[in-house]
Amino acid sequence: MLGQLIPVGGGDPIPMNRPKLLVGRRSSCDIKLDFQNISSHHCEFELRDGYWHIRDLGSSNGIKVNGERCDSMCVTPGDTVTIAKHTFTIEYNVAADAAAPEEENTFSRSLMEKAGLEVERRSSKEPKSSQAASSKSKQVRRATTEDDFIMDWLNDE
Repeated sequence: MLGQLIPVGGGDPIPMNRPKLLVGRRSSCDIKLDFQNISSHHCEFELRDGYWHIRDLGSSNGIKVNGERCDSMCVTPGDTVTIAKHTFTIEYNVAADAAAPEEENTFSRSLMEKAGLEVERRSSKEPKSSQAASSKSKQVRRATTEDDFIMDWLNDE
């Protein structure tokens, strides 16, 4: 066994017996949590360099590590992991030769970039023709044509 999830408030421990585990409501998941607020494929645990890492798979209700919502994070022994509203303490032994995990800089990417909506900034001193050419060179993912209209309206100065 590579570790276990201990339900906070009581319950049977959940063994973590493979280096990659899919958590969700579906019966095909490695760890099945049969609750309405758990997505069908909610999150994933992966053992890397001696440490467990958790990653949200675009779930509706998210994940938290030690009470802090995150998309992905390294979890160390004794940390609490909340999947939707179900909290567990993770227990495992860190390999003796495992290097301390590097933390991702929370501020290394903007929220717009994390959401896939990053828009290239243009200098207002550039002529309109070069602005139009530079805006076509970068693809921007937007949810609707209304978003396109709003972004075009905002960029017209």
